Amino acid sequence: MDLDALLLEAEPSVLDEAYSALHRSHVTHYELAGETFTRQALTDLFRLVVTAIRTRDLAAMSAYSEGIAVERFNEGYDISEVQMAFNSLEDAMWRRVISAEPPGDLAEAIGLLSTVLGFGKDAVARRYLSLACNRHVPTLDLSALFAGVSS
Repeated sequence: MDLDALLLEAEPSVLDEAYSALHRSHVTHYELAGETFTRQALTDLFRLVVTAIRTRDLAAMSAYSEGIAVERFNEGYDISEVQMAFNSLEDAMWRRVISAEPPGDLAEAIGLLSTVLGFGKDAVARRYLSLACNRHVPTLDLSALFAGVSS
């Protein structure tokens, strides 16, 4: 079975698992946004991942990830909250792929999935950090790591 077809067939259970994991993590802004918003965000990301796997094209993932970074940054989300959403979906997708793909196809499937989601997470991080450089963000204050270090 093609990876994109396998994932589409598993979409409802993958999204339920990803939402449950994110909800259990008590990610503040997603909790405040509510279940409908969070499920839609996970669905949008899921479908984008599947499309990128099918087309072998990361352009839409790049645009989406940068857009999400700007939106979430402006709404006050911590970068870790956005990354947690990506991670919860990635974990649920991995579980499905590992349990359903034949052993001979597993390396390619995991490679594709990891490439698409890794690219998305990297694009979010790069854009988020570029925005954070323009204003002070408490979660990025690393001075405490260097306290007590003599030069």
